[in-house]
Amino acid sequence: MARRYQPNELQQNFDREGLLHWMTKQIRRSLDLQEILTTTVSEVRLFLGADRVKIYRFDADGSGEVIAESIHQQRLPSLLGQRFPADDIPEAAREMFLLVGQRSIVDVANEKIGLSPLQSKETGKRLETNIYYRQVDKCHIQYLKAMGVQSSLVVPILDCDPQELSAKPKLWGLLVAHHSEPQKILKRELKVLQQVADQVAIAIAQSNLLTEAHAKQKREATINRVTTLLHKLPTIQLQGALEEVITAFCGIGGRLYIAENRELYTWGDQPILPYELDNTIIEQHPIWQNWMAEFQQGNIWATTDLYKEPRLRVLALAFRSTQIRGLMVIPLHYREKFLGVLSIFRSEFETEILWAGRCEQNRRQLLPQLSFEVWREQKKGQAPEWKLEDIFLAQALYDHFSMAIQQQQMYKQVQSLNANLERRVQEQTSELEKSLLFTKVIKQVTEHIRRTLDLQATLQSIVREVRPLLNSDRVLIFYLKTQSVIVEEINGDWQSVLGVNAPPECFPDEYTRLYCQGRVRAINNLSTASLSDCHREFLQSLQVQANLIVPINMGMELWGLLIAHECEAPRNWQDTEIDLLQQVADQAAIAIQQAQLYQQTSEAETEARNQATQLEQTLHELQETQTRLIQTEKMSGLGQLVAGVAHEINNPVNFIYGNLCHANDYTEQLLEILRLYQLHYPHPHSEIQAAIEAIDFEFLVEDLPKIMTSMQAGTERIRSIVLSLRNFSRLDESENKRVDLHEGIDNTLLILQHRLKGNAEFPRIEIIKDYGSIPRVECYAGQMNQVFMNIFSNAIDALEVGRREWRNRGDRENNSCSIPTIEISTKVSADNSRLLIRISDNGSGMTEDVRKRIFDPFYTTKPVGKGTGLGLAISYQIIVEKHGGIMECISEPGKGTEFWIEIPVKPPAKIVN
Repeated sequence: MARRYQPNELQQNFDREGLLHWMTKQIRRSLDLQEILTTTVSEVRLFLGADRVKIYRFDADGSGEVIAESIHQQRLPSLLGQRFPADDIPEAAREMFLLVGQRSIVDVANEKIGLSPLQSKETGKRLETNIYYRQVDKCHIQYLKAMGVQSSLVVPILDCDPQELSAKPKLWGLLVAHHSEPQKILKRELKVLQQVADQVAIAIAQSNLLTEAHAKQKREATINRVTTLLHKLPTIQLQGALEEVITAFCGIGGRLYIAENRELYTWGDQPILPYELDNTIIEQHPIWQNWMAEFQQGNIWATTDLYKEPRLRVLALAFRSTQIRGLMVIPLHYREKFLGVLSIFRSEFETEILWAGRCEQNRRQLLPQLSFEVWREQKKGQAPEWKLEDIFLAQALYDHFSMAIQQQQMYKQVQSLNANLERRVQEQTSELEKSLLFTKVIKQVTEHIRRTLDLQATLQSIVREVRPLLNSDRVLIFYLKTQSVIVEEINGDWQSVLGVNAPPECFPDEYTRLYCQGRVRAINNLSTASLSDCHREFLQSLQVQANLIVPINMGMELWGLLIAHECEAPRNWQDTEIDLLQQVADQAAIAIQQAQLYQQTSEAETEARNQATQLEQTLHELQETQTRLIQTEKMSGLGQLVAGVAHEINNPVNFIYGNLCHANDYTEQLLEILRLYQLHYPHPHSEIQAAIEAIDFEFLVEDLPKIMTSMQAGTERIRSIVLSLRNFSRLDESENKRVDLHEGIDNTLLILQHRLKGNAEFPRIEIIKDYGSIPRVECYAGQMNQVFMNIFSNAIDALEVGRREWRNRGDRENNSCSIPTIEISTKVSADNSRLLIRISDNGSGMTEDVRKRIFDPFYTTKPVGKGTGLGLAISYQIIVEKHGGIMECISEPGKGTEFWIEIPVKPPAKIVN
């Protein structure tokens, strides 16, 4: 409640303290700045006893408005709500109000103004309250008199940001007291008013903080609501988020454009491009896109009048039909990738300003307004200013929208990939199912071809299997030779074309040539296909509306056509269907070839059967002749080689052997003479003594007889070897004669002695002989030696292979305990008519399959170049055919091999040559 203060000094001190207490309490109690200001002017008017106290607030453009006022009994007119031009208070005065906190007291009657700065302008130090007077501007005196004011007091109200200690204060407004009668302002009153102004400044700062907190809270609430909509899964609510943002910015419309899929979300008033522009969407216009390309990531663009922007000169035509004037553009990016743009529209509005006194443009008003008649000014085409908190909110929303759009695009991509994957899986599944059906049909046709050689049945099976798979009305096979249909399969009541002949004039030779080259013809619609009139009429007579033709080619010759007819309606033939029919046509060609071959084979079967026996006998004779020729050639070559070697060795050996006895005698005679010299001349010449010592004469005399003896033994060994070679080759005994087979066996072993000896790689092969008392046998000695050579060579090869396998396996126990051995056993039968020879080894043996084939010509288990496969075959022929004997092989894997040879002691009356 307003109070009236008494003028006495004690009461004034009390009232001053009460006023300050009241102000402080009011500021602490209320958060409403307007309520605080209203209370302030009322209390100050009572304290000063003024007729009018008002608070004047400056706007950004320098003009001001009375926002709080208290008047005593209407002694002065009300100025509440009225605005004053910027020039109403000179710039110099405002500068002094701000820099030194200057207070002014105007005494209208004396035309003086009292100035009381708070601090020195020169030093910046705070001054004691001191008022000095000077003459006031006549214009200002007239202005105050016109308003009925005789005394005025002005105290500046400064605004300081409590959060920024280093921030400079700004002139927020003025606390003004008017008196209709002359009034003296005391220093203590001025001090109180300054304290009141300071309290008002605190209230303003408090209100600013509260307003900022409310704005921040509102901004955060908006961000939370928008974030909830943007990050709501699985469906992001971009439309709802756009509406929420437009509402938060007090807009009348807006739009969200996503560049990747050209998706546009709109709400409220929208611009419409005129027809003369290229696009119907403003964001797709090249001018807009070039403009967006200039923006850096995170930049926000806003204007209160889009018609004043040069970049929008062309696009502004789209806004002419709307109330949109304010525009905020938020380009959206994600990691330097342009995602789209968010646009907010604000409506234009008109304002009516009530000016209390007006200044002419560029010239200060010379005369004050003589009455308080309001000058009204209307401002059109205005839009609310984009404030700093709007920019902050836009920057916060930039991140959330960018992230949400990126997430939505990724989600759509994943959904699209999943959908595509699912569709592709379904398509591939369908294709696989269809392919399986096709494969099944091809398999059935193939199996039918293999099961039967009946051509008619096979062709009928083909059309029967293919028709339901193609789901066609008719499938047939046209035989070119008879120019007619030979098989068909029909679905429904369509007419049969079996046996129908095609008009020759409708199918020229050019068609045959093209089909022979592999031409496939698919007619989807008979009425629109490029056909001759004759061909079209023929197909129409068969009720055909679409058909598929695949050739059946037999090599380079066209046999016929596989045709599918669609009689109900036109049809688009698919590639898979064409491929199926082509595969079936290939199978049909195989069936036809098979049937033809079967017919040809049946005709030639009798002739082939008759020739088979003759060919078999001829082959057997050729094999025997070939084996015999190889044997003869081999024996001839071997005999010539052995004879030549024996002859060439025998002559020099005989020469050496014949002269060794004489060399031995001569050597002994010379040594005897030397001994006589030593006996009769025990002290030889020094030169002779030196030579004796140099040649180690005593060792020479002792070793020389030994050397001669060794040389004689060696020549005898060579002579025995030559004799063995001669005995083996039997070059002088090519006829059937009685021989000692033991001698032949020993001679063969002597020739193979180099393979029986051990070396670094293989151990020595031990020969165990178990010779019985056998008579001389009448046989072909040279051929029998060849048999022994083949058997012994194979045994040695088997033992070497076995030792190599053991060594590779690391079978040390077998290597150390198993000695490679060849056992030879001979004896005669109980009736002395047959000779039995057994030759065995302890090698690795052989499997039953190998054992059965070892006597076949050209069969060998040795590597290429190591054997011809003829040795045992020739040996078998020599024993069985040449000598009328028996030759068998006994072997098991891991148990070695034994050859059993049985020949008669006296050959039968006739031996095959």
